[in-house]
Amino acid sequence: MARIKKTDTKPEMIVRKYLFSHGLRYRLHDKKLIGNPDIVFKKIKTVVFINGCFWHAHDNCKLNRIPKQNKEYWEKKISGNKIRDRKNAIWYIENGWNIITIWECELKRDKIENTLTTLLSSIATQKNVQWQKR
Repeated sequence: MARIKKTDTKPEMIVRKYLFSHGLRYRLHDKKLIGNPDIVFKKIKTVVFINGCFWHAHDNCKLNRIPKQNKEYWEKKISGNKIRDRKNAIWYIENGWNIITIWECELKRDKIENTLTTLLSSIATQKNVQWQKR
């Protein structure tokens, strides 16, 4: 587990490069916000979490499998991650933030284009909403 990276993972880098190439600028891993979101757009109050299917227990995903060895430990660990994710999401919603979650499996070859264009359009929608409020 010591070799598992917390930041700058391959799925995260794919999303960051895509957003940057489309002219969007953002903050990374803002420690002032709970859960250290992977990407933060402060002006439009939007956070993007790029979750690993295993670590965050993505429902109905083949990448979400509990290891057979030390099963009790892994079930406790991963369910704790899922509970913490829900608590964090509630905090963001109560404080007026928009949350976008991208799963690791959504960045596979057959789904990546659709996932990234959907992400870009949802961020653009948030930007337009913010401009209209001003």
